[in-house]
Amino acid sequence: MPSPAAPPDLRATVQTGVLRLEGELTVWTLDLLPPEAEAAERLELSGLTRLDTAGAWYLANRAGAGAHLDGLDETQSRLLRSVTKARPQPDPAPADDTPGWRRILLATGAWVVGALIFLRELAEYLGRFLAACARGIRHPADFRLTSLVYHCQETGLRAVPIVALMSFLIGVVLAFQGAAQLRQFGAEIFVVDLISISILRELGILLTAIVVAGRTASALTASIGSMKMNEEIDAMRTLGLDPDMVLLLPRVLALIITLPILGLIADISGLVGGALMSWIELGISPSMFKYKLI
Repeated sequence: MPSPAAPPDLRATVQTGVLRLEGELTVWTLDLLPPEAEAAERLELSGLTRLDTAGAWYLANRAGAGAHLDGLDETQSRLLRSVTKARPQPDPAPADDTPGWRRILLATGAWVVGALIFLRELAEYLGRFLAACARGIRHPADFRLTSLVYHCQETGLRAVPIVALMSFLIGVVLAFQGAAQLRQFGAEIFVVDLISISILRELGILLTAIVVAGRTASALTASIGSMKMNEEIDAMRTLGLDPDMVLLLPRVLALIITLPILGLIADISGLVGGALMSWIELGISPSMFKYKLI
């Protein structure tokens, strides 16, 4: 579009929610509108001397947003109506006449398919891990012992304080609450059975698994995801390195090695906490606690 011969002129004033426009509202003057013009609820347009399709598009958008337009002459009104009709309209949402029982079946089927896809991905990771283990056995030189030791330290050694502390506190809480309830029946000595069964059978390994999943597994996932995003895994393949041998095998083996050790530490810490609280609250000596435990 060629530029106008004379500089376009548009005067816009905003007073008490009314935008008054005088002059030419065209493609060349739209950028002259003040920022507060968007907040006006009523547009007084009797002073417009020229209106093109760009200005009519602006007015149609304002009218669609709820603004009231006043003062347009017949020619300007026809142009505004034509532009309004030409505006793209969103397609109406298709009517959903699916019966309720069918929607339930569709949702259930989608959930089942998603679960099967998730299980397939887990099986794929298991297969890749087993294949990497077999390759490491056949070619020991490809196995990264340094990486395994490092991940054992990160997933095992550095998780010992939080696992031990949480299990210790759980043992203390179990002993305290159990003593409060069993004292009513004169069966305080059975608090040892309560602590030993709860810690050794359930809570010890459960707390360990929760801590490892929340602390270690999420960190491993984030590190591998960051390497994937930065294309470092593609660089490994370019250098002839197997990502399963470099990334997957050391991390999974480290978890397999350290999880039983952390579970044992959690069991011992829980029993120590329960024995300490039993000694303080019930007067059950450590030797008696050990005898009853065995």
